[in-house]
Amino acid sequence: MPKVSSVTVPYASYLRVYEPLAAFPEPERGHWARYARREDLPSCQDELRRSLADLVSTPPVPVPVHESGDAFVVEADGVLCVCPWRTRLRGWQAMGELAGQLPAPVLDAVLPPVLRRQTAADYERWLARNPDARPWIRTSTWQVPLHWFVLVSDEERTYVKGDPPDLRYRTPMVQARRRVARGLKTLREALDEGPLIDGLVDVGRWLEDFHPRSLVELDYGGLVHAVAPDELDEDHSAADVAEGIEALRDGDDEAAGEAYARLVERWRAVRDLQFAN
Repeated sequence: MPKVSSVTVPYASYLRVYEPLAAFPEPERGHWARYARREDLPSCQDELRRSLADLVSTPPVPVPVHESGDAFVVEADGVLCVCPWRTRLRGWQAMGELAGQLPAPVLDAVLPPVLRRQTAADYERWLARNPDARPWIRTSTWQVPLHWFVLVSDEERTYVKGDPPDLRYRTPMVQARRRVARGLKTLREALDEGPLIDGLVDVGRWLEDFHPRSLVELDYGGLVHAVAPDELDEDHSAADVAEGIEALRDGDDEAAGEAYARLVERWRAVRDLQFAN
């Protein structure tokens, strides 16, 4: 069994959008163009270390005072694409979700109520001045939401064995949007409204905010530390989701149920580790 320690490793997955430089207005476009030429571009681990350093300080800093000027950078088909971290915005949004994730005594011990109230007030003032702000990165702890897998295909899966291993999918924005539309059509015809449909509607709206030549990346992130290497190697959740949706489209409820059961069993085992000693 993998070693579990949520203190040192945040078991989170990420959904990222990389936009081409043309999507950014000046002077931000110039900033990212210069930034991308750096030789010391930060990694996912660098972003993680900076966030953890703020949280373990005294008093803790749940949201940075200033917005990050860093980003992830990739080049695809000769086009330079950038995924800004927007750590401050994501911190504010994560703060709003904590109440439903932690017992009140634990939350109060980690982040005192007065600190949370001040942080929420800062966010409200900032949002009033920036009503269209949205993050380029979404985060999910202890799971990959099943609706994220609708955006990608098994052929786009990249698994690199190592210490730690790396498992991610990357697809063009036009493909991700097309899959969302087709998946929603099938699910709405076959199922009642529920979390899967609601989640797919939400992520579809989020994708519409970005440039059509963007790239979408689903990264298992810290979850690779919570899954045994052989199980990670055999994890083809995107294929299971695609199989289930195709079965629903064909009216084969039994095959759809089998695909869904495989997914539920796989991800329940990961979520259960959250409460392991």
